[in-house]
Amino acid sequence: MRIFVTGASGFIGRHLIERFAADGHETWGVDLVADPARGVVAGNVGEPDGWRDQLEGVDVVVHTAAIVSNSPSLDQAWQVNVVGTRHVLDAAVAAGVTRFVHLSSIRVFSDLGFPDGVTEDHPVRPDGNPYVDTRIASEQVVLQAHAAGQIGVTIVRPGDVYGPGSRPWTLLPVELIRRRQFFLPAHGRGIHSPVYVDDLIEGVSRATLRPEAVGHVFTLAGGVGVTTAEFFGHYHRMLGRRPVLLPTPLALAIAAGAAVPARLIDPATEISPVAVRYFCRTGTYSIDKARRLLGYEPQVDLAVGMARTERWLREEGLL
Repeated sequence: MRIFVTGASGFIGRHLIERFAADGHETWGVDLVADPARGVVAGNVGEPDGWRDQLEGVDVVVHTAAIVSNSPSLDQAWQVNVVGTRHVLDAAVAAGVTRFVHLSSIRVFSDLGFPDGVTEDHPVRPDGNPYVDTRIASEQVVLQAHAAGQIGVTIVRPGDVYGPGSRPWTLLPVELIRRRQFFLPAHGRGIHSPVYVDDLIEGVSRATLRPEAVGHVFTLAGGVGVTTAEFFGHYHRMLGRRPVLLPTPLALAIAAGAAVPARLIDPATEISPVAVRYFCRTGTYSIDKARRLLGYEPQVDLAVGMARTERWLREEGLL
């Protein structure tokens, strides 16, 4: 098949292009900076021009381009995550593309208040966080195009994706632990839902290539929840540090006090009360639907995934 990937040089987009190409598909894509050797053209999906002609002759668009962060303003997140999704949909429809796979997030359920083992049919919940709210809105844009008969769509909601190259769940925590700026609320008893990147890529590949995935929303996580103390404890061990476990009210107060000066130093900082609340989750995410319809089954458990991640971090000189 001929597959076009947005966000083609990002963490997930890069892995997808490698996987599709290895499986014999013709792949190319768009990202902010061109990479001709990988067939990636320069373009911003938040702007409607300069990349649209690349969709001619495409069978499937896999849309990964997004601002994946708690730090942008609502306007910034809206322009890329929602308007950008509409731009890619419009370009795909105009080019006669028949399939559109949209990567969203498990955070559409908000960070707190969803049931354990939450399924895809549970209502999504806006909570005022620009990332959460624009992810929900982007799904609405995609489902609207499907309902109108413009294009067949599939929505994928990845879990907490870690592994080589993951900014939120590998690179960032390692850097913060090294700088002694990382702490866990709820005494480290919050629940994390990790999925190793190779397992996610396998699930997205199945959702992209299987016709029975059209019209469906899938959660692709690791199938289990672990405490934040256990998950991030692997990084603490790699760095020879002890985890800092705090009661939630204290953690929220520290994050609130540190957020403003941290933002002055680094506008993209993830230090905020929103990040603290994310580490207080108690629910997990069901992958039963992906198992049933896609034959999806995670193969990499946390111990193996962290061993692979540690090896990569050492090879990159990050430990």
